[in-house]
Amino acid sequence: MKKALLLLIVTLFLFSLGCATKDYVKQQIDPLVDRISKLESRVSAIESRLNDLEGKTKSLSSGVEDAKKMASDAKKLAEEAKKIAQDCCGKADAAMKRAEEAAKRAEEAAKRAEEAAGKAVKAFELKQKK
Repeated sequence: MKKALLLLIVTLFLFSLGCATKDYVKQQIDPLVDRISKLESRVSAIESRLNDLEGKTKSLSSGVEDAKKMASDAKKLAEEAKKIAQDCCGKADAAMKRAEEAAKRAEEAAKRAEEAAGKAVKAFELKQKK
């Protein structure tokens, strides 16, 4: 019985030393709670900034897509304008050649007219002398 009583006293003594009071636990946990709450506020701030950046990224990506589409349209218009300009240049070259040919024909006609006028003057002079 003495052994059982001694064992009971030793067991109670060990449990009395190992128990923590509410105040002790609160003293140990309060600094952790403060740190955790600070970390939670920082995480929520980071999350809000991340959400803002995601929104900006989405708007920028849609802007980039719009810019790509506009650039593609501008490229098509430039190609069409280039084709039209090339056609116009070809037509202008052809018109220039026709104008040069017409000018040559006009010069030849003017020379023939001058020769004919010269012959007419000579013929007129000869008839006058007769």
